[in-house]
Amino acid sequence: MKNRLSKLILAAVILIGAQTFAQEAQHIPEVEALLKKMTLEEKIGQLNLLTPGGGVATGSVVSKNVEEKIKAGNVGGLFGVTGPDKIRQAQEIAVKNTRLGIPLLIGSDIIHGYKTTFPIPLGLSSSWDMELIEKTAQIAAKEATADGINWNFSPMVDIARDPRWGRISEGAGEDPYLGSKIAKARVSGFQGKDLSDPLTVAACTKHFAGYGFAEAGREYNKADLGTITLHNIVLPPFKAAVEAGSRTFMTGFNELNGIPVTANKHLLRDILKKEWNFDGFVVSDWASIEELMTWGYTKDRAETAVRAANAGVDMDMEGNIYIEELAQMVKAGKVKEEILDEAVRRILRVKFELGLFEDPYKYCDPEREKEVIGNPAHIEAVRDMAKKSIVLLKNENNLLPLQKKKQTIALIGPLADENNSPLGSWRLGSDDHTGVSLKTGLEAYSKNKINYAKGVELVSNDAQFTKELHINTTDATGIQEAVEIAKNADVVIMALGEHGFMTGEGRSRTNIDLPGLQQELLEAVYEVNKNIVLVLQNGRPLTINWADQHIPAIVEAWQLGSQSGHAIAEVLYGDYNPSGKLPMTFPRSVGQIPIYYNHKRT
Repeated sequence: MKNRLSKLILAAVILIGAQTFAQEAQHIPEVEALLKKMTLEEKIGQLNLLTPGGGVATGSVVSKNVEEKIKAGNVGGLFGVTGPDKIRQAQEIAVKNTRLGIPLLIGSDIIHGYKTTFPIPLGLSSSWDMELIEKTAQIAAKEATADGINWNFSPMVDIARDPRWGRISEGAGEDPYLGSKIAKARVSGFQGKDLSDPLTVAACTKHFAGYGFAEAGREYNKADLGTITLHNIVLPPFKAAVEAGSRTFMTGFNELNGIPVTANKHLLRDILKKEWNFDGFVVSDWASIEELMTWGYTKDRAETAVRAANAGVDMDMEGNIYIEELAQMVKAGKVKEEILDEAVRRILRVKFELGLFEDPYKYCDPEREKEVIGNPAHIEAVRDMAKKSIVLLKNENNLLPLQKKKQTIALIGPLADENNSPLGSWRLGSDDHTGVSLKTGLEAYSKNKINYAKGVELVSNDAQFTKELHINTTDATGIQEAVEIAKNADVVIMALGEHGFMTGEGRSRTNIDLPGLQQELLEAVYEVNKNIVLVLQNGRPLTINWADQHIPAIVEAWQLGSQSGHAIAEVLYGDYNPSGKLPMTFPRSVGQIPIYYNHKRT
């Protein structure tokens, strides 16, 4: 027994030594040398991520006096800054006006393309085409880096089972296996094989973890789920992202089983950093460190800094908690300096891997911006991805494909001539109203006579991301015009669904039927012509029971991005056979939610 115990102890010592050696082997000598030169305040500055403001001529002003904070060494990165000239300006302030000249990370939300917009991620997932999904991430990285960005807050890999939740549009749906494959593909696409390549960006996998299980589909809500669900459903895509080499992770806004995830040591240190050996860094979501107080988890800003840092959050996004509180907490011994050093080391390592110390301005080339943004090859890739994202839900009596001539088509619906909604809600690098509408696509594709009527207005304002949508629930005056053109049509194409800003962050819906007066329009047209092809353009599964029972052909087209209309036309006319498959269940009623295909036998 003594000999056996001695061998076990020796094996444990060897294992511990091996683990220590492995951790030390991850250290970059340049990072260690720089770390030794840094003051306490300079270290904490690297943990601070701000939006632009002050004297920096960049995006919308949120943080104050950013230029002065950069000069003081109090900023590790910026986001919301775009354009090579503006980013060069910010980098010059950091490199030339601080003692150590540490360059900035420049982040952005590149969710489904940059200037060239791909289908929303839920649509991408419907393709089940990992090679093409990876290619879309590569193209997004090329365009974003040409505009000066080196860090992308994507992919979102949250598994979710409640389509009322607005951010369902940003993920891969309900299946952890599919979600894991897509997480790997997108991380690989963004980062490539060499992060120092100026055509790649550091990926940020989010939101760790459980955000997609927000109770009742309500945004920023708590999540309660068991260990089996956490480890078998929620965590696999995140682990796949680590295995693919994701350099950063972002925490969620949610509370998980009583603890806000931004202060969850078990998730961040025990699982992510220790068990999975993740050696990148963890950033909070927007002010989610500060929001520990909102959850009632901490009593003041000082305790909040301690909880988040000790839990393993390395960078504070737009909360200013670390920059204001952490120095005193380190001096008081409530946060060990080794924990601070570890966080700084992780951030500096990513900056070195990006090649920013060698050339802080490598992403600031106006000539490359002109060559890359809007490249024709990118447009063709968008169209290819859009076609493969379309799902044929139903086709009775072979109503599809359409004939290319000698058919009179009635094109009806508030989304038929819409060129903004197809872009989805996350189009920060794109320009509004640059999508191809279904009407444009159909007219360009055949010699058929096409009569168009909007029928009803869906919204009375084409709202931006942060504004309230005003859904039309009263004005039905256009329905009669739609009915009249439908009477003499060989085929009616009805373009219905959701406005592009009805899904996304902060866009949860209580009911997930056709919003506004679209159902009334659909039924009125059906009364005079039953040869209807329903083209759904939406960001989440919808309850479409009446349509399922009555409409002979239904096509799920999601929000397909820049080339939406051309892709849909190609499918409707049969030149591309729809190959998409749903990544998420369509419920018959919100009362069934959560409903998902891989439920346990009962």
